[in-house]
Amino acid sequence: MATWRRDGRVTALQRLGCAGLAGALSLSLTAPLELLTVLAQVGTWHCRRGLRGAGQSLCRAEGLRAFWKGNLTACLRLFPYSALQLAASRRLVILFTDELGHISHWRAIMAGSLAGMVATIVTYPTDVIKTRLIVQNRLEPSYEGILHAFYKIYHQEGLLALYRGVSPAILGAVPFSAGSFFVYINLDKIWQEPIVHFTPLQNFINGCVAAGVAQTLSFPFETVKRKMQAQSPWLPHYGAVDVHFTGMADCFRQTVKNKGVLGLWSGLTPSLLKIVPYFGVMFSTFEFCKRVCLYRNGYIESPLNYKLTPGVDQSLQPQELRELKILRRENFEPRKSALEN
Repeated sequence: MATWRRDGRVTALQRLGCAGLAGALSLSLTAPLELLTVLAQVGTWHCRRGLRGAGQSLCRAEGLRAFWKGNLTACLRLFPYSALQLAASRRLVILFTDELGHISHWRAIMAGSLAGMVATIVTYPTDVIKTRLIVQNRLEPSYEGILHAFYKIYHQEGLLALYRGVSPAILGAVPFSAGSFFVYINLDKIWQEPIVHFTPLQNFINGCVAAGVAQTLSFPFETVKRKMQAQSPWLPHYGAVDVHFTGMADCFRQTVKNKGVLGLWSGLTPSLLKIVPYFGVMFSTFEFCKRVCLYRNGYIESPLNYKLTPGVDQSLQPQELRELKILRRENFEPRKSALEN
C-alpha cells in the first residue's frame, strides 16, 4: 500500500505548466530517436539498413532538420494531453483511494493507465498527424503543416481516418499496465529495502526499468498502431507502409507473415534508447520548474535549492499564503504610518 499525496504548495496550473515544459524539452531532445522508431515501425525504405543506416539515409535524402519532423505536433499535443491525464488521474486516484488515504500500487497504475487512455482517445488525431508528418518526404511533402494535414485527412479520408489505429492503442494499455505493475511489486526485492527508503536516483532507475519492460510488452500494439496511422491510398506508396492490410487483426497477421514475429518489435531499440535521456531530462526539468514555482509562491529561498523560507507555514496552500501576506502587510502599514506621524 502507498499513500497518495500531492504537493499542495504548487497550483494545478503551475503543475501543468511544469509538466508541459518538461515534456516538450524531453520530446525535442529525443525526437530523432522517436522518428527512427516510427519509421522502423511503419517499415519505410530508410530502415532497410539498420538504425545507423536509417539515420544516414534520412539525413542525405531530406537533411538534418528531417530528424525533427512531427516534433512540433508532439509538443503541442502535450498540453491538452497532460491536462486531461492529470484531471482524469486525480479523479480516478481519489476513487481508488480508501478512507485512510492509501492506494495500492496496482490501483495507482490502473488509475494512471485509465487516465492515459482517456487523454489518448481525446487527443488521438494529433498522434495520427504526427505519424503522417514523420513518414512523408520533407522535400516533397503531402502535408504543408499541422492544420493542412488535419484539413486534408478529414476531407480526403473522413473523420474516422483521424482515429485509425486507436483500437491497438487502447489494447496496448493492458500489457503496459501489467509490465509496470510487475516491476513495481518487485522493487523491494530488487533493492532489498522498503520502497519508502528509495533515493531519487533509485526512483529514476525504477521509472526507466518499468517503462522499458512495459514498452517492450506493449510494443506490438504500438507497431500496428503506427502502420494503421500511416497507411493511406492518398499518400505516395500508401504511406510507405511495408505491408498492406484491411484492419487491426489483418495488420498483425500480415506483419508476422511478411516480417516474422520479431517484425512486431521493429524499432524497439531506438525506443528503448530514448527512455533514459527522456526521463532524465523530464524529471530534472520538472523538478527545476517546480522549484521556480515554489520560490515564486514564497515557500523556498531560492530556485537553486529546496531551502525553506523561514517563518513560512509549508502546510498552507498558495492562495492561503498570499492572503496571509496581504493581511500582514495591511496590519503593518497603519502602524508604520502612525509612528511616522
